[in-house]
Amino acid sequence: MSDLKNTLDMAAQNPAEVRVPPALRTGGIILGGTLLAAVCAHVVLPLYFTPVPLSLQPLAVLLLGLLLSPRLAGTTMAVYLAEGAMGLPVFAPGAGSLSGFAHLFGPTGGYLLAYPAAAILVSFLWRRTGRRLVPALLAAAAGDLLILACGALWLAAWTHLTVASALTIAVIPFLPGDALKVVVAAAMAIRLVRVRRAAF
Repeated sequence: MSDLKNTLDMAAQNPAEVRVPPALRTGGIILGGTLLAAVCAHVVLPLYFTPVPLSLQPLAVLLLGLLLSPRLAGTTMAVYLAEGAMGLPVFAPGAGSLSGFAHLFGPTGGYLLAYPAAAILVSFLWRRTGRRLVPALLAAAAGDLLILACGALWLAAWTHLTVASALTIAVIPFLPGDALKVVVAAAMAIRLVRVRRAAF
C-alpha cells in the first residue's frame, strides 16, 4: 500500500519520473488484454447454419500474441477464460443459454480453450522469426489455424458430427474472415512496434 502511495505522490510531483511497479504494470497489461478480448467478443454476427458465430475474438488473440511475450500472452488469455468461467460477460453471445463455466463446455468451447495456446504459439513464432510483416502474418496464421482446428474437433465431438461435417460448419465459412483478421493483426502489431520504437 505504501508503494502505491509513493508512486501516486511521485506522479503528482513529477509525472516524467514515475516508475510503475512491475507487478502493477503486468496486471494492467493483463486486464487491458482481457478487456480487448471481451470487447472483440461482442462484435458478433450469428450464422443460421452453425452454432459458432462470427466474431472478432480471434483478432484479439492474434494481436495479443504478437504484442506480448509468450508467457504474458498465454496468461492474459487464461485470465480471460477465468473471467468468463466466473460469469463475467466476456464471451461472445450466441451459444444458446450457456453462460459462465458451462460456456467453456458448449459448442464453442474448443475455440475458447485454444486461445491461450494460440496466443503463446503466435508470440513464440514471431519472436523466433523476426519482427517483420511476413513473419507476423505467418505466426498469426499458425495461431488462427490452431484455433480453428481445436474448434472443429471440439464441435465434432460435441455434436457427434464427422470431422468433415464439422469442418464444413466450423472452419470453411470462417476462412475468408479469419484471413482478414490475420492481416489486420499483423499490420497493427507492426505499426504498434514501430510507434513504440520511435517513442523510446
